[in-house]
Formats: sequence, C-alpha cells, structure tokens
Amino acid sequence: MDASLIERLTAWRRHLHAHPELSREEVETSAFVRAKLTELGIGFEAGIGGHGVVATLRRGSSNRAVGLRADMDALPIVEATGVAHASTRPGVMHACGHDGHTVSLLGAAALLKDDPSWSGTVHFVFQPAEEGAGGARAMIADGLFSRFPMERIFGYHNWPGLEAGTVAVHSGPVMAAGARLDVRIEGTSGHAALPHQTRDPILAAGHLIVGLQSVVARNVDPIESGVISLGRIEGGLASNQIPSEVRLRGTSRHYTHGTGQIIHDGIRRVAAGVAAMLDVRIDVEIVPGVGPTINHPAEAALAVQAAAAAGLAVRRDLPPAMTGEDFGWMLEACPGAYVWIGNGPGGPGADLHNDGYDFNDAILPAASGFLAQAAKGALAEG
Repeated sequence: MDASLIERLTAWRRHLHAHPELSREEVETSAFVRAKLTELGIGFEAGIGGHGVVATLRRGSSNRAVGLRADMDALPIVEATGVAHASTRPGVMHACGHDGHTVSLLGAAALLKDDPSWSGTVHFVFQPAEEGAGGARAMIADGLFSRFPMERIFGYHNWPGLEAGTVAVHSGPVMAAGARLDVRIEGTSGHAALPHQTRDPILAAGHLIVGLQSVVARNVDPIESGVISLGRIEGGLASNQIPSEVRLRGTSRHYTHGTGQIIHDGIRRVAAGVAAMLDVRIDVEIVPGVGPTINHPAEAALAVQAAAAAGLAVRRDLPPAMTGEDFGWMLEACPGAYVWIGNGPGGPGADLHNDGYDFNDAILPAASGFLAQAAKGALAEG
C-alpha cells in the first residue's frame, strides 16, 4: 500500500472516530462511506437492513463472487483517551474499533479497484448495528445474500494483546453466541421489621444469583464452554422497607446451540425453584443476541493463505473468546471465516470496550491487505 493511501485511510479513520454513532443511528457514518466509495469510483446500494451499504466491484469474465464485511457502529461510552481525534459526541465512542474496520474495508476496495490481477465480483458489506442491535440479521432479512449473491464471506476484528498486524485464524469457534437475560422478581412489599408479612424479592434475588452459577458448573459438559453473568441488579427504595420487585439483568454465552439450550433451560428451572421455595413470582426473559461465530474449514484455510499472501504473520494457537459478534449470523447463511488482526499491546486503557481504547492506525495497511487478498484468493480458488 502506498504512503498516500495510508495517509488518506488514517485521516478517514480519525474522522470516524471523532464522529461516532450508536447502533441504528449511523446516518453520518453511512453517508461518509458512500462519499468515499464515490471518490473511489465504486458503485453501491444503500439502506440495506437499516443504514447498511453494499458496494460492488466486477472485473473480468468470472462468475464467481465473494463478500467482505465491516461493522460501523459505536458504543454508549464516555471517551477518556485524550487524543486529538477523540469523540466530539458526549457519551458515544468508538471503543471497539469499528471505525478502523470500516476504513479497512474502504482500503481493501481501493486496493482491489486498482488491481487488474483478479476476475469476478467482490461485494463490500458495510454493516450497521453490530453492538447487540441485530444489524447482521437485518441485512440478511433485507436480502443481503439474495440481492448480492456470494459464495463466501470474510471479516475481521482488531484484537488488543495480539502483536500488531498478526492474523489469528481459528479452526471452528471464534466467538460465542450470546443472549440478554432479564429477570423480574415480584414479591410483596412491607416493613423491614415485619418480614413475615412480606414476600421478599431481595432474598429471592440472592438465592437466584447463587443458584444460577450451578447451571454451567453442573449441567454443561466440562469439555464445552458456557457463561452466565449478571451485570445489573435493581430493587428497593428505602433501607427499612422490603420492596415489591427486584430486577436482574445479564448475559449468557456459549459456543454451540445445544449448550445454549442447556443453559437457558437451566436458568428457567432454577428460577422456578426459587420462586416456589420463597413464594414469589419470577419471570425470565431470554432474548437471543448473536449466534456463535464459527469458521468454515475451507474458508479458514483460505484466510491463512490470504494472510501469508499479504505478508502477515499467522497464529493458529489462540483459543476462541466468549465475546460475541453478529457476523456469526452471516456465517450461518454463507460459508466464510472471521479472523483477528492484532491491534498491539492490550491491558488497562487498551482493551476493547474500554474508555481509553483507540484503534491502531498502523494496522490499517495489514487489515486492508488481508481483506483484499482474501477476496482474490476466494475468487481464484479452483
């Protein structure tokens, strides 16, 4: 990649970082992507599954097609990086690097536009609403794979703690499926000094919190992986009153649909038991978020070849992560692979979803190069 393109990509990335938008609100981000595609001379369709954009390049006589995907949305986090290009929108921040992913895909489009060595069709998928808002499924429902047919699809996530520019390729699971948990415990309020006249939802919440930790420990095969984490508890207004309601919210994670079913059945069973034991009502809502991100074998092998062709180091020994990524829904609909590209040192202030995180601009050439090579390799195979 020449220095002038690197300079442009860096400027684009910092512009997006300074102007983040939350899931389903990516109006300006989508417009920015469309403007840069127009500058590059690449046609596109907009409004796919919300604010999604799909750009297309065609060259030569081959009827083969491949997709490359990046996400565009930011998070509701107050930025604390102190960088010159910090968010100009209070309470909204690109704390996961989607600004870098978006610009990497624009970089891949620029590389492929000027590369006469390939033949076929490449679709560049700019996805909105990845952060738990169903953007991948919305694009699929809006005809992503029927309107823009492709044999394979590839994507990546930057990965703090992995050496900058190194590509990690997994065989099988990459990231976990996740569901949102919302538990409402209804009891009977009353004076804290007269607990026998109440049905205490706080006591029930305590038993439920402890009991839920047995679901994975005593129901999931130890060879498999699963997580139940409660991250929010609400209830009570006064220290001398037993309240009428407590609400718990959290998440579950797993790598297979079978394990997910075991976990969710267990959550409901434990809740029913606590409700019966303490004579309260417990309603459990489990809302699926993302599916497991699981690489297809042939496409994982192609990803390794693409990294090598781009001159990048490859790791095959990293375990999958319990973080979620809705690219998994795309991999259920179309063969493909999802890789991690090292963002450099991790740790306090440098990890994903941290208020001090910033995408490493130095990996833009590596990320764009990998995506371009993945497309070329997929179109050339066979």
